Amino acid sequence: MIEQKTNNTRLFMKPTLLVLAAGMGSRYGGLKQMDPLGPSGETIIDYSIYDAVKAGFGKVVYIVRASFKEAFEQTVREKYEGVTCPDGTPLQFDFVVQELDKIPAPFTVPAGREKPWGTAHAVLMAKDVIHEPFAVINGDDFYGKESFAILADWLRAHAGSQGVCSIVGFELDHTLSEYGKVSRGICSYDKDLHLTDVAEHLNVGKEADGQVYGDNSVTGQAHLPLDGKSLCSMNMWGFTPDYFALSEEVFTEFLSQFIQEPKKEYYIPYAVDLLMKRNGYICEVLSTPSRWFGVTFKEDRPGVVAKLQGLADQGIYPTPLWKKD
Repeated sequence: MIEQKTNNTRLFMKPTLLVLAAGMGSRYGGLKQMDPLGPSGETIIDYSIYDAVKAGFGKVVYIVRASFKEAFEQTVREKYEGVTCPDGTPLQFDFVVQELDKIPAPFTVPAGREKPWGTAHAVLMAKDVIHEPFAVINGDDFYGKESFAILADWLRAHAGSQGVCSIVGFELDHTLSEYGKVSRGICSYDKDLHLTDVAEHLNVGKEADGQVYGDNSVTGQAHLPLDGKSLCSMNMWGFTPDYFALSEEVFTEFLSQFIQEPKKEYYIPYAVDLLMKRNGYICEVLSTPSRWFGVTFKEDRPGVVAKLQGLADQGIYPTPLWKKD
């Protein structure tokens, strides 16, 4: 890592929040990112932005599809008009499109490719608009205010650093759906809390005996008992700007190897794993006490609505989140 900036610079540095909002929600049955779920019609993204602003983030960048960019941008700008950061400055926004043909030369999209290139490709779309430490989140996941505070502190502490990133780990028990089994990446890490692996597990769920089980997609072992206290990835990451150039190199290698495979995707854990193994990249694991919830399945929606109403009833969040004059 290079020498970090002064303490004062880190103290006042406002990181950026990068929201992955290009997914179409095939399992959910609609565009989850714009579904009103809160007591006053708030979306899950609204809660993430509220928590991020309170934690000191100064800009939000959305990754969207061209097909709904215009309507999405108009909605966002109207909704957040007048929202300010704790220092009184306006919250900034930018909107970037993820499309299949945005890949490095000399590669071209092969005939028949319809599936997006994945989350790590989506992050690369923002390389020209982000120049400061930034967080990456999904647009349809509720992460909790503690998670944003923890990640914001890490990003400020690493302003000016290179060769290091972070991942926010959620306890597995805090991430399960009541309406179907899910896929979860379970983190392994060393004594210094440096990530060593993210092992993808399929069909993860709590069964009648109270035990969590899942299938390890790497080893092929099925119905494994899993520790509910294990930390898992919910795609909440912290990066410094040097990640863009490093990830683009890995993506070029990915395309050289997999461009003719129509369903192969370039995911963030894949990029980080290769950088750790080949470049000495460090990924620090940050543990959060927050409970994750989201709308993986349509059946999840009533439960999410109830949880958000409960948070408002407890006074944890105002409703509406922002009151206009």
